Amino acid sequence: MMKSPADSDGENFDEHAHEDGYFAAKEHELLTDMRLEFHKAQAARRDAAQATCPKCAGRFHQHAVLGFTLERCDNCQGIWLNKGELDALLRQQRRGPLALFLDRCFAKTETGINN
Repeated sequence: MMKSPADSDGENFDEHAHEDGYFAAKEHELLTDMRLEFHKAQAARRDAAQATCPKCAGRFHQHAVLGFTLERCDNCQGIWLNKGELDALLRQQRRGPLALFLDRCFAKTETGINN
């Protein structure tokens, strides 16, 4: 007759001992994946909300002005700036027309060639 694991050495053998840990790890993985998907969806909603005009719900188009990217609404023609862009534009304007001219002369375009 063969001995069961419970009979050997007087110890009780629990075949489900690691079951709770396994399911806890699986649950943690699922929660992590769900959080990641939630954050991706939240970021997509935020990006979609930023791409529409808060005044009239029109679509934004981006325009490059003095080295900055401004958003302009198709419907109301409103111009929207991101945080800090107005201060940076005003700071650049205070430098004067000669500084703006020099910036344009020596600025590199997207292809890496001077204007």
